[in-house]
Amino acid sequence: MTTTFHRHWRDVPESGWRWPNFSPAEIACRGTGKLLINEMALDRLQALRDRLGKPLIVRSAYRSPEHNRAVGGATRSKHLDGAAFDIAMANHDPVAFEAAAREVGFLGFGFYPRSGFMHVDLGPVRQWGERFPVRATAFAAETPPAREVLADSRTMKGGGAAGVATLGAAGVEVAQSVLAETQTAILPLVPYLDTLRWVFIAVALGGNAVTIYARLDDWRRGRR
Repeated sequence: MTTTFHRHWRDVPESGWRWPNFSPAEIACRGTGKLLINEMALDRLQALRDRLGKPLIVRSAYRSPEHNRAVGGATRSKHLDGAAFDIAMANHDPVAFEAAAREVGFLGFGFYPRSGFMHVDLGPVRQWGERFPVRATAFAAETPPAREVLADSRTMKGGGAAGVATLGAAGVEVAQSVLAETQTAILPLVPYLDTLRWVFIAVALGGNAVTIYARLDDWRRGRR
């Protein structure tokens, strides 16, 4: 088991750190800043991170002897060897986490559901504490929200109104042109048709405004 001690995590050279999802500060002693790099343990930790595919929030890793005494740690704690990690369960299903940790080679397990973390270490094989209660649903499914029913969609309604009004305006313009050229007997109606065309254009603009508002509101609510 290869280990390297640094009086402070800031002393670790970049070339001496090869665990991409963790930093020396995360693994160092919380009380003193000292760091014991246990390569085998960190390899297992990185393998666990890779297997789970999501961040590991490290509550505690290496502890210097003085800090271990201050927090009431066991006299032979694996934290003193840099071979133990306390990982928060806030973003993990504890059952899946434990299974993955065993698969990558962790042997010791401590369960702290009230404090929200799980202890894992390189052994010997043992476990303590009560396991986390089984969650009916581990986490919300990372799927997009259900699409709106088109008949109830404000976007569809606004867009529909704009489309109908646009077609109406175009139709009035065509009718106006035809009447002006071929129906001189009802020529006095042409000005009224011009007014009607502008009414349709106003409705079209209103429909477009509703569509834009609906899209912005849906985006604000996280529905898009």
